[in-house]
Amino acid sequence: MSFKASKRSIRLHPYIHDTSHCALSSLRYLAKLSSVGSIRDEETCERLRGLIQRQVQICKRSVEVMDAVRRGAQLAIDECQFQFRNRRWNCSTLETMPVFGKVITQGTREAAFVYAISAASVAFAVTRACSSGELEKCGCDHNVHGVSPEGFQWSGCSDNIAYGVAFSQSFVDVRERSKGQSSSRALMNLHNNEAGRKAILSHMRVECKCHGVSGSCEVKTCWKAMPPFRKVGNVIKEKFDGATEVEQRKVGSTKILVPRNSQFKPHTDEDLVYLEPSPDFCDFDARTPGMLGTVGRQCNRTSKAIDGCELMCCGRGFQTQEVEVVDRCSCKFHWCCYVKCKQCRKMVEVHTCR
Repeated sequence: MSFKASKRSIRLHPYIHDTSHCALSSLRYLAKLSSVGSIRDEETCERLRGLIQRQVQICKRSVEVMDAVRRGAQLAIDECQFQFRNRRWNCSTLETMPVFGKVITQGTREAAFVYAISAASVAFAVTRACSSGELEKCGCDHNVHGVSPEGFQWSGCSDNIAYGVAFSQSFVDVRERSKGQSSSRALMNLHNNEAGRKAILSHMRVECKCHGVSGSCEVKTCWKAMPPFRKVGNVIKEKFDGATEVEQRKVGSTKILVPRNSQFKPHTDEDLVYLEPSPDFCDFDARTPGMLGTVGRQCNRTSKAIDGCELMCCGRGFQTQEVEVVDRCSCKFHWCCYVKCKQCRKMVEVHTCR
């Protein structure tokens, strides 16, 4: 689908992926990895300026895994932008790091989501690389074998999620552990990293194939598979919506996070936690990279939710334009083997925030 404005162009916040200039950030290596080419040798690890020294060492020991980590980084950015596409903060990336601006350096719910989806994406991408035979260090999960209690035969290639999770823990979490786990922000980040990985672990599924004459199911072989990453993103977004505001408390010699409001039930290992309320994201703030505001954002005039014009535009009002939409229509399959479509044009109203 393409859009053509009938009168004037519509201003939208672009998604920018050039992350070549770095500033200190706990997530800058993910942005860096998502924008570089293939990582094939130890020298490349040295050139990744966003990595701390212990991550460089892991990179050198596991060079073959790093392409999967890079794909995972991009997967995290793409999923974040999908999940927040209709919110005031829409996960837009910046030319400078941190990739999502200072929004993520604050201990907000948005930061909690980004940390969770980033840790999950690395685990997911590395696991997928294992199952596809891309990596020599790992393959299918051979611990899943024999006959299940339900009577089917474990066979095929079960996703080696244990390896993917372990790599994510060692590579992603090392940034927080290298600082010590005494700060409330380090505890928050580590908790949300693990919650992200649990979004995969808790939704592993069994896939099966039947074998027999004429498609009968005389024998059924099954394997364990990860959920689609969109499902993982949906789960983490639900946890974002119900995230718990926490504070640090010392119990004996251990520092832990507890709900700031004692009337709230304690969070679980699968919940997201945050330390401070989010800003309203209504206005552009040049002093806060990533605070782009909502001027020019499209909104839904009939919605009462956050994507509706009243909330999205923060009460500033909106403007309506007629635009010409060009879309494919009247598609027909021709033997053999292609689909031919017509181009249909129609005028639609588009609403943007003032």
